[in-house]
Amino acid sequence: MTTLSTDTGVGVLLRHWRETRRLSQLELALRADSSARHISFIETGRARPSAEMVLRLAEHLNVPVRDRNDLLLAAGYAPQFTETPLDDPSMGALRAGIDQLLRGYEPYPAVVVDGTYNVIAANSGIQTLLRGVAPHLLASPNAMRLALHPEGLAPRIRNLPQWRGHLLHQMERQIALLRSAPLRELYDEVAGYPLPPAHDGADREAQAPEAHFALPLRIEHEGRVLSFVSSISTFNTPMDVTVAELAIETMLPADPDTVAHLRERAAP
Repeated sequence: MTTLSTDTGVGVLLRHWRETRRLSQLELALRADSSARHISFIETGRARPSAEMVLRLAEHLNVPVRDRNDLLLAAGYAPQFTETPLDDPSMGALRAGIDQLLRGYEPYPAVVVDGTYNVIAANSGIQTLLRGVAPHLLASPNAMRLALHPEGLAPRIRNLPQWRGHLLHQMERQIALLRSAPLRELYDEVAGYPLPPAHDGADREAQAPEAHFALPLRIEHEGRVLSFVSSISTFNTPMDVTVAELAIETMLPADPDTVAHLRERAAP
């Protein structure tokens, strides 16, 4: 992974993002209502783009919000996007909304993570599934470590090879989009976890006859096998780095038995 600093200059940074997105100068110019000649001049340092142009190009290049600040700094402008801690009073409405969403989804599991999959908040459905996970994984919970570590949920995931492949592919897509060094470090860590003995060289779900509309997470819980499919939501047009990097993952029961079991456990 190539790491560039703002000292490199805005033109080099923009060319880096354009090449990462596999766009020609002409394709970017057409999308941004500019000209290939102007894009070339910006990338070679012969023209200084306005702050508006920097943000327009960043939008069409799908540059993450955090990196848009770097582009602005490299062009000589002040950053536009704040990075506000979630415990800041100004984030009160956001926190309340997230908490309400998580509670409203119970008894089904739901979790909020940041850009490196650190768990920001979780509901009782997630907490129930995490019973038995090693305390050191719960001290600073990270969703990928919790799922794939041999002392986490991995030994109880019936289709671990497929689910592990899904999670690693998800991280690969994020790395390609975000060019995040911390995310790459996390990927290298969890990809190196050994498979638990029950899954070493064998897939316990390989012969499962069920057909699903999406890859399910099949996990042992209290003598049963629960089945979920996941959905991930993010915030539209975020104006804050913290908010831009939040994701809400909800686990939808994939079969009637899972629905019945979770509702039975939640009944007063």
